[in-house]
Amino acid sequence: MTKHIIATDQAPAAIGPYSQANKWGDLIFTSGQIPLVPETMAVLEGDITAQAELVMENLMKVLAEGGADETTVVKTTCFLSDMNNFVAFNEVYGKYFPTNAPARSCVEVARLPKDVLVEVEAIAYVK
Repeated sequence: MTKHIIATDQAPAAIGPYSQANKWGDLIFTSGQIPLVPETMAVLEGDITAQAELVMENLMKVLAEGGADETTVVKTTCFLSDMNNFVAFNEVYGKYFPTNAPARSCVEVARLPKDVLVEVEAIAYVK
């Protein structure tokens, strides 16, 4: 098998030495998505709800570029800058996985890139 780099201009470009995602066989491993507006690469100002919506949209666009979608996500890791935002984050997250939700870890971290409120990464399979 060969690793294939996944890249789309529909989601934020990598801001460091990493890829938006890698495809290995039938699996896609995304990098963490933060609430960057793809066209400007600026952080979306706003509360956890606004930032989580953009994070999930960016994540879905990366997955789509690799041939996956929300129905093929098997695992996510979610990073919150404040666990007090957990309930509001879950409301947004749940809209993307209304049934058959993937396995998930959700942790509070001391700090995220660009001081955003949320970051999400995923592992999915290609249909």
